[in-house]
Amino acid sequence: MRIGFLLNPVAGMGGRVGLKGTDGKVAEARARGAEPRAPDRAGRAVNALAERAPDAELFAWDDPMGAAEARAAGFDPTVLGSPADADGAETTAADTRRAVEAFLEADVALVLFVGGDGTAADVAETLEGTDTPMLGVPAGVKVYSSVFAVSPEDAAYVAATFDRTERREVMDIDEDEYREGEVHPELRAVAHVPVAEALQSGKQTSAGTVESLAEGVADDVRARPETTWVLGPGSTVGEVKEELGFEGSPIGVDVYRGGDVLALDAAETEVLGALGDDNVIVVTPIGGQGFVFGRGNPQLSPAVIRECDLEIVASRDKLDDLRVLRVDTDDPELDEALRGWVKVRVGRFERRMMKIV
Repeated sequence: MRIGFLLNPVAGMGGRVGLKGTDGKVAEARARGAEPRAPDRAGRAVNALAERAPDAELFAWDDPMGAAEARAAGFDPTVLGSPADADGAETTAADTRRAVEAFLEADVALVLFVGGDGTAADVAETLEGTDTPMLGVPAGVKVYSSVFAVSPEDAAYVAATFDRTERREVMDIDEDEYREGEVHPELRAVAHVPVAEALQSGKQTSAGTVESLAEGVADDVRARPETTWVLGPGSTVGEVKEELGFEGSPIGVDVYRGGDVLALDAAETEVLGALGDDNVIVVTPIGGQGFVFGRGNPQLSPAVIRECDLEIVASRDKLDDLRVLRVDTDDPELDEALRGWVKVRVGRFERRMMKIV
């Protein structure tokens, strides 16, 4: 396997000295006595990779952006370039982008990078329009994106063993706002990432990610104009309704198809009357309880549910507070059919497995 290996050597330096990040603060971090942590984490990743995939062909950027760590692990990397600063004292986002462009020209099968969300955004934006996957070794202060492995060793395992990819979100925040206590994650890119259990979930701490979830559902709705969409109650699904351009009933069920609202605050009979040949229910579980059906949405009766496919959406915060999901439709046979593992949409493209019991 051909792997492009890239290190942001200053990632995470600001954390231990109280800067809550390193963007624009490298000099101040060093003045406060900060020590680089990313090179050590890079070393752990490539050492583990050497154990699992010793025949991997590594492409790297010159020191201090990964070549030394690759050699120390026993690889003989092909060095494709070097930072613009000849001494390597400072590296920039432009260096990261140049390296990724060179990796693409070398036709690598994976870009394995060490850094934080800012580095992830630079890598992902450079890879945009390609199918080349990326995978992060977490080294930043803030790691909100879901393109990172849980640990350096996990990154090596995933890099050596993955056989398929999925699309995941790259998030970033404004560090100056973060230092003032304001956290507003923003979607920077969507990247191809190896499918693996050893990847972290993206963090959701504000409505920004719920908004991206709603945008993703709305994109699906617009792409399927012949489908009838039964939109349940709750603020999360309410965001979908707003994204589609109408003011829905916050605690009711609305029906939508092909740009038209067919029913607002619909009763069961109105929902059934509006259904077509292809129907999807979009519903969010009740926070703290986990009920998908049977609490707060009786309009979504067994007769309605049996006519529809199911799309469950929820913020990550809500799912973090729930061990399982539940159903209570008044139809035990239907309840049993609904039980089992399901994918819950938590982002524009991301889903999390949850069990209905």
